[in-house]
Amino acid sequence: MTTFKNQDLGGPAQPLLQIRNLVKHFSTKKSLRSTTTVRAVDNITFDVYKGETLGVVGESGCGKSTTARVLMQLLDQDSGDLIFDAATVGSNNLPIKEFRRQVQMVFQDSYSSLNPRMTIEESIAFGPKVHGISSSVSLARAHSLLSRVGLEPARFAGRYPHELSGGQRQRVNIARALAMEPRLIILDEAVSALDKSVEAQVLNLLRDLKESLDLTYVFISHDLHVVRYISDRILVMYLGEIVEIGPAETLFTDACHPYTQALLSSMPSSDPNQRTEKSPLAGDPPSPISPPSGCRL
Repeated sequence: MTTFKNQDLGGPAQPLLQIRNLVKHFSTKKSLRSTTTVRAVDNITFDVYKGETLGVVGESGCGKSTTARVLMQLLDQDSGDLIFDAATVGSNNLPIKEFRRQVQMVFQDSYSSLNPRMTIEESIAFGPKVHGISSSVSLARAHSLLSRVGLEPARFAGRYPHELSGGQRQRVNIARALAMEPRLIILDEAVSALDKSVEAQVLNLLRDLKESLDLTYVFISHDLHVVRYISDRILVMYLGEIVEIGPAETLFTDACHPYTQALLSSMPSSDPNQRTEKSPLAGDPPSPISPPSGCRL
């Protein structure tokens, strides 16, 4: 496995989050008397290094979002361990509440992520208040973060989510994630619902925040161009398993796994002389309920 290098220190970075043998299956009813098992995340192991952006790619249904929700502990894993900065998540050394203070998540749907009955400043200040910070300090932090993500507090603090555009709402969601002063942010398709000009602005904002606040990202997306732009390393998932992981540029220029090669060859090109005339991936992805025989790796 490739080790992420900390460019500032000149040596290998230390793991911030270690995932070991993570399993998450779902039981679904096949009929009144029988059930089937969806093997959404099937025994995966990887590390997220301090200060890096780890991109996660794969087709719909490969387990990306389920992995994100387990990492955030919105879903409990069936087995496996999450180790955050050398402490096991859920243990006495790192209770779930303390873990969630240090790890935050930004979701794809910017509108449903926000409470429509709360103003923008209330939404951002809500998390700190839950963790015992006074209302005045929480609101001051909310205004500061609004400025940091490019929204003037005097104009936006008192507005409601329906009064903002999609890009503005996603900036609010980023500010809300930052309100707890986390060390790791999980971004699940955080820019996929935005048009390209707004997407570029939000991506640049994320890069600036990462550098200025010393953040670590897990960035999940189906857009390979975006993942290449923002990621230090890239993890490729297929049917609930990891098939390849490595430095972003190395993976794009010298992919080893056939599935990764097929994904990369399906990327649209703006060069009219390099148009994709035949899709390298045909048909629907296999079902995680009954994966095909053979090794997925």
